[in-house]
Amino acid sequence: MDVAEKLARRIFDGTHGEGDILHPRELADQLRVSQSAIHEAFKVLTTKGLLGHRHRRGTFVRTRDNWNLLDSDVLRWQLVGGVSNDFFADMLELRRSIEPAAASLAAAQRTDEDLAALDAALDAMRASEDDPVLAVRADASFHTALLAASHNRFFAQLRRVIIPVLVERDRRVHLAGRIENPVAVHAAVVDRIREEDLDGAYMATLELLDVAMRHHP
Repeated sequence: MDVAEKLARRIFDGTHGEGDILHPRELADQLRVSQSAIHEAFKVLTTKGLLGHRHRRGTFVRTRDNWNLLDSDVLRWQLVGGVSNDFFADMLELRRSIEPAAASLAAAQRTDEDLAALDAALDAMRASEDDPVLAVRADASFHTALLAASHNRFFAQLRRVIIPVLVERDRRVHLAGRIENPVAVHAAVVDRIREEDLDGAYMATLELLDVAMRHHP
């Protein structure tokens, strides 16, 4: 674990609260690293919105509304450190805003390659019924392919935010034993995309996400 991640985790768990001043020498002693390593970590976390710096005040922890939650490192660090169920609920709300629209676009613009990727993910779901690890991987592949099939560069990039959270949510759901066969609701989305049914693809994806909400960890 690098110094920036160690410090980020201390911010996430409340060891360093919003507005706290961070003192390089103290942190270097606590984390058993050099002060230069602390300063480098400060630079990294400043670019990600977790830290700020003011003349005479020094480096401090910024308020949560300034944190770049869409940054892949910030997201990964939070997931590794542990997040609340509210975190997953917020992501499901984001997905309800993005994925149905992506499916509708996919119905209008999908290629044979897009359909092949979606079908391959469905096949992987069917084959992974008794293997939670493979099931999680197949679900991630499906939603990655769905976003890519929209042929919208911004939707496609959102896989970097959606997929890591989806994987952790699926893992918790499987561990809790709160899972039902996912193939049917996912296949319905693919069928509507294949048929070039824009409204149908949108609604089928909403239904899929409603099922995910019912199995909220």
